[in-house]
Amino acid sequence: MSILLMICGLPGVGKSTVARLLAPHVEAVVVSSDEIRKSLFKVPTYRRHEKRLVYKTMLLVARYLYNANVNCILDATFSKEIARQEVRDILGLARDQFRIIECICPEDIVMTRLKQRKNDFSDADYSIYKMMKRIYEPIKEEHMKIDTQRLSDKEIRRLASAIMETR
Repeated sequence: MSILLMICGLPGVGKSTVARLLAPHVEAVVVSSDEIRKSLFKVPTYRRHEKRLVYKTMLLVARYLYNANVNCILDATFSKEIARQEVRDILGLARDQFRIIECICPEDIVMTRLKQRKNDFSDADYSIYKMMKRIYEPIKEEHMKIDTQRLSDKEIRRLASAIMETR
């Protein structure tokens, strides 16, 4: 039985890094909203219709992977509770088939990371971070949290172990 991992959090907190480092430890494919957006739109506008298409595409790919018994990591902000719930509802996943991992990081480190970003799929800068921080809804359900300010291989292995133990 495959598992779907949803990695969420604000821009610049390290979601894509965690997804990329975690994937080999849990034998998963990473599906990134930023990569899908850049594949679909040469110059993204981030309007509602565009965002819906990106998330629907992510879910379509996730469903195919899940049905093929391939572990999947969804890498996106998932800033609203309804967006997180929609993933489970649309894919029809039971609690043991689905995990939420929230990435967190001190704001000063996020600001530094966003300023240093170059040739990245994400367009988010510090102004986007601040805007998203105002609208980001807390995760109400059980989830794992990882502080990415000092991300190490040991932390990634610990996270992978916790994920696999709860299967």
